[in-house]
Amino acid sequence: MIAMAKTLKDFVAENPVDRGRVEAHKARMLAEIRAYRLRELREQAGLTQAQLAERIGVGQRQVSKIEHGDLDSAKVGTIRNYLEAVGGELSLEYVIGDQRMQVA
Repeated sequence: MIAMAKTLKDFVAENPVDRGRVEAHKARMLAEIRAYRLRELREQAGLTQAQLAERIGVGQRQVSKIEHGDLDSAKVGTIRNYLEAVGGELSLEYVIGDQRMQVA
């Protein structure tokens, strides 16, 4: 028996998407991208995790956590110090809808 080709609409109807899982996966991937960029900035500055940790007054484990995307448990001051140690600065924005206000 020859199977009929299904349309994308048919496929989606038979295989519903779990939006919660998609959003959670998207958040994890974005955190990994940000973490990768932080590590890249540190390496461009010629610093090891231990050297950076010493400069900003935290343990090497905290630097590692930050570089693995664990920003929720890091203090804003630690992230600010991290970014300044690699030659940058931290900017914080309050965003609501399409309005943005820089707060730090």
